[in-house]
Amino acid sequence: MSEDRSARVNEVDAADGGAMATATRHALEALAAADWLRAVVLASVAVALALGVTAVLIAISGKNPLVAYAAMVRGAVGSIDRIAFALNKSTPYILGGVGVALCFRARVINIGAEGQIAVGGIAATWVALNIAASSGAIVIPAAIVAAALGGAGWAAFAATIRLTRGVHEVLCTLLLNFVGLLLVSEALHGPMGEPGAGFPQSPLFKRPAWLPHLLAGTDLHIGILIAVFAIVACHLLLWRTTFGFRLRVLGASPAAAAYAGVSFPRCAFAVMALAGGLAGIAGGIEVLGVHYRLIEGFSLGFGFNAVAVALLASINPIAVLPAGLFLGFLEAGALAMQREVGVPSSLVFVIQGLTMVFVLCAIGIGIRQQRV
Repeated sequence: MSEDRSARVNEVDAADGGAMATATRHALEALAAADWLRAVVLASVAVALALGVTAVLIAISGKNPLVAYAAMVRGAVGSIDRIAFALNKSTPYILGGVGVALCFRARVINIGAEGQIAVGGIAATWVALNIAASSGAIVIPAAIVAAALGGAGWAAFAATIRLTRGVHEVLCTLLLNFVGLLLVSEALHGPMGEPGAGFPQSPLFKRPAWLPHLLAGTDLHIGILIAVFAIVACHLLLWRTTFGFRLRVLGASPAAAAYAGVSFPRCAFAVMALAGGLAGIAGGIEVLGVHYRLIEGFSLGFGFNAVAVALLASINPIAVLPAGLFLGFLEAGALAMQREVGVPSSLVFVIQGLTMVFVLCAIGIGIRQQRV
């Protein structure tokens, strides 16, 4: 009889445990959905306000804002070629932005994606120039892996300085950006440079090292698929793994994380290396799929746009996808706006800046309301 009673108790306990696990899973899914909804609403309001203020500036300059924005839309999505160009433009923003978003989620302020992209491009270029292969199935994966390792190593270097010497990661990553760009210049003026070229660049890669195209007749490469895969993987990492839970606890309350035994040094080092690896892949994709060679300054602005994408997405990995696409399509349409209407394409940077200002204001107001 006691054995039967014990068995029934175990069944009840198992049922309660299963119910609790299910309830916890549903709660996490609801939290993720709420986080996604908040990111979408915040980004939409910020973009609308930025476009409204910019429309006023366009009107002051004597141009019609509606005509200017219509030209921008045509320049971004007016043809298959323009869409392909915009998607290629968005790819490094998405890859860099999702890594930065994970860092920000853990209160690790990584603004070094630009240098990490540059080092990733160098690593991919070295592989593309030095591995003799007749098949892209060999050289392309090797170059992408090398780019990821290069970017991860560069970010890990910054994390090591932060953790061993106490130098804040903002300063480390910011200064290493300049070093990374100088490494590209040094490589192109040295062993990787094309002899006799009038511009600092590497020799053109052989065909097997070029990223395959998704659509015949366009320049759209498979990098956008890699970026989407990275978004999904990072979302699952954040919401379905122990490591992701630790990152979220660190971001929510460092004191609670320390009490729970979460190691800040380990998490900071790991998330920095992960973000650097993603940024390095972005650099590899840029040289393998767009330029087909390493070019001096190829990564200029990418890293800081990645920060803007992460903030626009409210540091939500899934929301990084539309945020990155928004910036990519915005830049793709800028030249058409300038060409057709005469509105300076630099107004795109005004839209980006105003969007960030409104996003940061909304985040600040939300934090203030939580404290009250």
